[in-house]
Amino acid sequence: MRIETAQSVDVVIVGGGIGGSTLAANLAHAGLQVEVLEREVKFVDRVRGEWVAPWGVAEAKRLRIYDEFVAAGGHHLARGIYYDELLDPGDAEAAVMPLDDLHPDALGPLCLEHVVMQNTALQYAIECGARVRRGIKNVMFEAGDAPSVSYTCDDVRHTRNCRLVVGADGRSSTVRRQIGLALKEEEIDHLMSGLLVEGATDWPIDVQSFGKADDVMYLIFPQGDGKIRLYVDYDLSDRGRYTGEKGARNMLRAFDADCLPGGRSISKATPIGPCKSYPSQSAALDRCSARGAVLIGDAAGYTDPIFGQGISMTLRDCRIVRDLLVNGEPWTDATFEPYNKERKERIPRVMCVTRFGTTLFARFDEQGLQTRERAMQRISEQPELGALFKATFSGPETVPDEVFTDDFYGRIFST
Repeated sequence: MRIETAQSVDVVIVGGGIGGSTLAANLAHAGLQVEVLEREVKFVDRVRGEWVAPWGVAEAKRLRIYDEFVAAGGHHLARGIYYDELLDPGDAEAAVMPLDDLHPDALGPLCLEHVVMQNTALQYAIECGARVRRGIKNVMFEAGDAPSVSYTCDDVRHTRNCRLVVGADGRSSTVRRQIGLALKEEEIDHLMSGLLVEGATDWPIDVQSFGKADDVMYLIFPQGDGKIRLYVDYDLSDRGRYTGEKGARNMLRAFDADCLPGGRSISKATPIGPCKSYPSQSAALDRCSARGAVLIGDAAGYTDPIFGQGISMTLRDCRIVRDLLVNGEPWTDATFEPYNKERKERIPRVMCVTRFGTTLFARFDEQGLQTRERAMQRISEQPELGALFKATFSGPETVPDEVFTDDFYGRIFST
């Protein structure tokens, strides 16, 4: 193996996905020398991370990536119709929820295939002046006031001396492990499976829906051009039900439910991507930085994907870290304290939102059904109890602090 002479840059970002590439583009645009190290030579369908909440759309605009996503086919959803086994379909349609006025800076949630978002963000980083290397292996990070990163690419060992390393390398983050930060993982609560389909022409292109039907929670997110991303949440004991070729057939059948008009059309759609399941789980860190390093996105902790907050969380991480780096000199251990503080407050709030979602939709026994019926009735009679649902769209900081307390949770779900 050939060893290259060490080179110096301002920032090395490990991970060239949506978060790493978006941050790289913004830092390079500000005049910093940035190198992005990405393991994958070609991105593949991860079957998640394709719905951006309105508060995440607002962050995308602040990061100048929104227009890039729209140009790549980003598709806004304007209405939510929440069909559910507890509702007559006509009543669900009468209670249609406008999605285009939930945040002053967003036309509604944005849908775009995860792979397209990744490719778009990475190309934007290159256009802004970041240097990108793909097919990276054996990343080693040395922390400290003068950090460095070494890695292998094309059988050459490279070293980068830098001012900062950013870990944007996902849930199993190499950077996080090498700087000794340990995730506090919650137990896996339930399972979630996704599938991309085309040909469900009866479903309106601007309508999203989710609810409970029989023994699944279903989610429907049109992407435009005749494509729909489907998800189901289901019980942990039913592993394997929605994986592989058989899983795709089972999943499509799950949408042929009496409470779901248009579900039969969806059940006859054509799969155009893998059907994969993954755990619905949350994990957090006490802090997201160490000497010479900072973590963003899933590397910094993540929340149960039941309400699709992951991309919005990542984009906010990028915006806060960008502002701290661009506006603050010199970079020291104290530089990231505002980020650590904000994220330590944000993660528990979003975890409250997802706890609300799992209790309401992902409890599949008779007791769970009874709990849902009580909760739905209370929310109908006291609309303020739907504040956790509102936070899903408008952001965790937009509702009162009391909404994130056990007391408030008890008002919704107590017997």
